[in-house]
Amino acid sequence: MDIELIREYCLSKPGVEETLPFGPDTLVFKVKNKVFLLISLDAQPLRFNVKCDPTYALELREEYPDTILPGYHMNKKHWNTIVVNGVLSKKLLMKMIDDSYVLVSGVK
Repeated sequence: MDIELIREYCLSKPGVEETLPFGPDTLVFKVKNKVFLLISLDAQPLRFNVKCDPTYALELREEYPDTILPGYHMNKKHWNTIVVNGVLSKKLLMKMIDDSYVLVSGVK
């Protein structure tokens, strides 16, 4: 999954807004004026932050310790940083984006 697929997937969700509030290097996706995904435009490998249920966040970090990390510059209890390096399936990446969107928007 590359940055364009992630961008298109986020924008396909109802009510999503794309912004650059932190400067030109971080793309931010919001729903109901709340952030649900941040993605670095210059990180290699690609990485993004998503909101996550705290218990599930810990489970994911334990299962994928080099690929799912505590949220960079975020509340580490509620946010994960996902490294897109080929370890995680597209299905899991999309599920984490979906979960973040639902947690922030309240819409399933």
